[in-house]
Amino acid sequence: MPLGRISTYKDQYDPGLLYPIARAVKRAEIGIKTLPFFGVDIWNCYELGWLNPRGKPQVAIAIVTVPADSPNIIESKSLKLYLNSFNNTRLESEQALHLLLQADLSEACGATVSVRLLPAEAFGAGPDKMVDGQLLRKDLDPFLSVAEPEGLSLDRLDIDCEHFTPAPQLLSADREERPVTETLRSNLLKSNCLVTGQPDWGSIQIHYSGHPIRQEGLLQYLVSFRNHNEFHEQCVERIFVDIQRQCAPHRLAVMARYTRRGGIDINPFRANFSLPLPANIRTARQ
Repeated sequence: MPLGRISTYKDQYDPGLLYPIARAVKRAEIGIKTLPFFGVDIWNCYELGWLNPRGKPQVAIAIVTVPADSPNIIESKSLKLYLNSFNNTRLESEQALHLLLQADLSEACGATVSVRLLPAEAFGAGPDKMVDGQLLRKDLDPFLSVAEPEGLSLDRLDIDCEHFTPAPQLLSADREERPVTETLRSNLLKSNCLVTGQPDWGSIQIHYSGHPIRQEGLLQYLVSFRNHNEFHEQCVERIFVDIQRQCAPHRLAVMARYTRRGGIDINPFRANFSLPLPANIRTARQ
């Protein structure tokens, strides 16, 4: 694994730089035998460049969507190294780059991965911007906007925090109250990289239907990840499973948006009921 090691940055295309990590190991630790959810991991890759056939640099943002039932995740530093390997690689077209990314990432993840390239012409697109003969509108492409997750902020609560490793016993639901449907959010999620111990900062949104989850305990539980070492995807799955076990909502969806590191932000989404995938809207910290 390249993470935590001094690396040589290659600038010629090398798919062998991708380092897959099996999801099954951590899922077994969490207690997941069969998946209690579906979902995706959305990677926004901001540092992507290559050369056209005449050697002129090109840039784009890659939006990569990985299904949650893929056997593997890709270690993020290896993804950065892989993307950097295009820096001095001449490609015939943006389509040629797209095909390489789609094939290489799908092979590493062990499942079909969706790749979308946002070209430089679209970076500042306004309501009436034409790109490649097509009308591009901010309201139709939310990734071009910056917004915060919807929902009632848990951060408004004045609480004592004493647990800084995951403490699912803090979670509970008021079973004397009638079921509700609500969306809660917090910007206080922080965990650490499993390998390097470097901090990972995130915002989280929790949507559920069921007996009301006690909000003070939920916020204390989210804060309890502060000294926990785990990858983004694993943290979100742990949060999903803990809420499901402790509070037993009928429906549950958990989305986290992490700040970028190495030019990449990773945004896992997990749900146990049918609903559209969340809009890929960047938060202010991303």
